[in-house]
Amino acid sequence: MRKGFTRRPPAPTPDPAPTAKNYITPGGLQRLKDELQFLLNKERPAVTKVVSWAAGNGDRSENADYQYSKRRLRQIDSRLRFLTKRIHAAEVVDPATPRTGQAAERVFFGATVLYADAAGTEHTVSIVGADEVDLNRNHISWVSPLGRALMKAAEGDQVPLQAPSGKTYLTVLEVDYEPIAVEPFREPLGAESSSEGLNPARSPDED
Repeated sequence: MRKGFTRRPPAPTPDPAPTAKNYITPGGLQRLKDELQFLLNKERPAVTKVVSWAAGNGDRSENADYQYSKRRLRQIDSRLRFLTKRIHAAEVVDPATPRTGQAAERVFFGATVLYADAAGTEHTVSIVGADEVDLNRNHISWVSPLGRALMKAAEGDQVPLQAPSGKTYLTVLEVDYEPIAVEPFREPLGAESSSEGLNPARSPDED
């Protein structure tokens, strides 16, 4: 008698292979740490308090406060795991550390680069970590297409960049290493009061 086909459960998904090193500036690492401490010590306890309060207010399936807070709690926990991994894998590079030889003359992580595009227009970018990208400050990731194109170039070099419109060439004009100001972490407005004023005994008629 032919045996019936039994579908095997899928094999566990292996952890993804480690990618590029998580280079980061001192300011960028501090920002990650500040966000982690805020979520861990302030926002998560506040949201947990809201969940506990909302859980006592009737049917949870129809309780908007409960559903929203539980969803927010999952988001916070996911962000905490991400931040913990990024901080653990961080390799801090201070752009202001004195350099000699090619390390001072060529573009590496932490460099501030003045370059001209094919039209002759000049641009200045600072090469930072993936967690520090800030286009308003012209901070680009070292693993971005532009960051990779500039990497290891020296003043006077022409480097190719594969742009959406096709290949173009950039001319490196200056390479400097100086402190890079990273936007610090700022607590969201009102975050500290997210669980204040909760009173399960309060009646809507008291408003």
